Amino acid sequence: MEKGAYAVIFTSRLRNPDRYGAMADRMEELARIQPGYLGHDSVRGVDGLGITVSYWATEDAVKAWRANAEHLGAQAMGRERFYNWFRLDVCRVERSYGFDRG
Repeated sequence: MEKGAYAVIFTSRLRNPDRYGAMADRMEELARIQPGYLGHDSVRGVDGLGITVSYWATEDAVKAWRANAEHLGAQAMGRERFYNWFRLDVCRVERSYGFDRG
């Protein structure tokens, strides 16, 4: 990831996984077409603990995603129906490196 990009880290624990997959898939589809979207990584354990990190080119892109009308509806549904708790952290990428055997 390039220096200066933003990482939005969404950590949550599901309480009700029924139909959550469809909503998560729709949010991924919607995020991919947002201006400034750079990608994401996501994992969820069998215990319901999940972490999704989405990457954005600018802080304005992060704010626009947060304010997207369909995303706002999914946020409300998540609070009402899907999550025991969640935490969201917004971070600026200072450096990025990795390894790929492939």
